[in-house]
Amino acid sequence: MTREAGIVPAAFYRHFESMDALGLVLIDESFRALRDMLRGARAGKLDPNRVIESSVDILIAGVNERREHWRFIGRERNSGVTVLRYAIRTEIRLITSELAIDLARFPGLNTWSSEDLNILSTLFVNAMISIAESVDDAHDAAALEDIRATAVRQLRLIVVGISGWDSNAG
Repeated sequence: MTREAGIVPAAFYRHFESMDALGLVLIDESFRALRDMLRGARAGKLDPNRVIESSVDILIAGVNERREHWRFIGRERNSGVTVLRYAIRTEIRLITSELAIDLARFPGLNTWSSEDLNILSTLFVNAMISIAESVDDAHDAAALEDIRATAVRQLRLIVVGISGWDSNAG
């Protein structure tokens, strides 16, 4: 792998004390890039009439830009070594809590309990994780478009459920 990347293996291993250390860097880079893209989107850089579609496009682009990283994350998320699983879960919790904070600013959601906002953001983030894993399996443009269309529908279904939920009723 190092030779394919044009790096002498000895030089590579001088930078990382272990494969776990390399994994932690990949996890950090991948999630940092995704968080930056999502923050930009939530900061009003999206067409308000296309928030879901634009968010899905951002996610797909992020996964496509770092496909090997996301393949690694998908593999390690459930069956990897403890330190990597923990790092991935920590990153997912960070994205989830940032989203919950942003959702609290929306009219109608600003009266929701923090518990319900966290549950809602978890629904969105879990859907995004599933979408990211599906993108890695797409082998052509048609498959990717099918994933995109399904992802948009999934997120719209979550949004439809929001209107019927009364956070104060529990």
